[in-house]
Amino acid sequence: MPGPVFDQDFRDKLFDLSKWRRDVRHFKPDPVDEKIILDCLEEATHAPSVGNSQPWRFVVVEDPEKRARLAEYFEAENDKALKSYSGDRAGKYAKLKLAGIREAPVQISVFADTETNVGYQLGSRTMPQAKIYSVVAAIQVLWFLLRSYGVGLGWVSILPPEKMVELMEVDPGWTFVGHLCIGYPKFETDVPDLVQMKWQDRLDFDQFYIRR
Repeated sequence: MPGPVFDQDFRDKLFDLSKWRRDVRHFKPDPVDEKIILDCLEEATHAPSVGNSQPWRFVVVEDPEKRARLAEYFEAENDKALKSYSGDRAGKYAKLKLAGIREAPVQISVFADTETNVGYQLGSRTMPQAKIYSVVAAIQVLWFLLRSYGVGLGWVSILPPEKMVELMEVDPGWTFVGHLCIGYPKFETDVPDLVQMKWQDRLDFDQFYIRR
C-alpha cells in the first residue's frame, strides 16, 4: 500500500508552521473548543515512544484551587530564579513574562510514567530517560497541532516537580515533565519572546551542524 504524497506546497506550509510555533505567554481569555484540545491530544499520543511504551500522561487542570496553587508555586520559583541573577541580567529577567498560568483558559500538566511496563522496557534499560524524551516528543506534536488551529501553547518549567506530583494527585512514580498553558495568543509573531526582549538571540545554524 503506497503512502501519502506530500508536495512542495505542503512542505512550505509545514516550514511556516514551524516558524510560527512560538512559546506563547500572553493569552486571550477566549475559550478553546474542547474538541480541538481532545483531538490534538489524541493525535499527540501517536508520537514515537521508546519500545512503544506510550508513557505520556496528560492531566487537564480545571480545579480553581489547583490552578491557584500552581500560580503560587510558579511565583515562588520565579522569585528564586530572579534572585540568582544580578545587575543588568536581573533587570532583564524581572521584565520577562515567563508563564500564562493566571490567564490561559486551558492548562495541562504533563507527566511521564517512567515505571510503566508497557513495551517491556525495550530500549529503555540502557537509557531510562528515553521515556521522558518520548513524552517531550508528544508535547512537540501537540504544539504543532494546536498551532495549526491558531491556538498557542506555553511550556512552563519553573515549577517544583515533587510538589506538582502531589498537587495533581498522580502516581508518585510519575515524573513531572512540564505544565502547558494553552489558549489563543494575544499577539501573533514568528519572533521568540526572548529574542524580542533581548534575553538571548538565536544562534547561527553552523554552531549546531557537526560532521565527523
